Amino acid sequence: MILNTRITIKLASEVDIHHFFIRHMRKYRGFRGWFYFRQGYSTYFAFILAAINALTVTYFLAVEEYPSLQTIFPTFELYVVTISCIGIPFLILIGYIHYKRTAAYKSETSILFESNPYSLRNIVNNQINLQINLELLKMLSKLLSNEKLTEPELKEIRDLEKRLREFTKTRKFEEKQDLSYLDKIRDNQI
Repeated sequence: MILNTRITIKLASEVDIHHFFIRHMRKYRGFRGWFYFRQGYSTYFAFILAAINALTVTYFLAVEEYPSLQTIFPTFELYVVTISCIGIPFLILIGYIHYKRTAAYKSETSILFESNPYSLRNIVNNQINLQINLELLKMLSKLLSNEKLTEPELKEIRDLEKRLREFTKTRKFEEKQDLSYLDKIRDNQI
């Protein structure tokens, strides 16, 4: 005997999502261009320009003025090669420490997720999908073992469905419901 338990969740189709993004992209085309400009400028152009500027200024203002440094670095090219051989691995180490060994990057990521409703929505949706899949696996394993679901298990499934329906019915990108849901997940309340 198969128990008839329905859990339905309203999902948007890919067509709806595609239309949403096309409409959203057209609406904010100027800001998107400004974002791409800033990324290109700050990541590539300004970085290369700053590196060239730092090498040039330090060599011609510091190295040329001190004869002891002039003997170590007789030419600008030798200075650039030496500083690059030392500086690049050092900066890679600093970047590694920033991402892997300090709380700085974790804090940055938390701020980005809290301030970006799309990223936050993805985390919350993944958690909801995980909860649903775990319940489905539990139900499926019982049914495949020819066991019936108990009343407490049915109540738990209905409570999950009710909680998810209420949550998905009222949440919007502009509100902080996803953030409060994520906080509950962090505090193991869900």
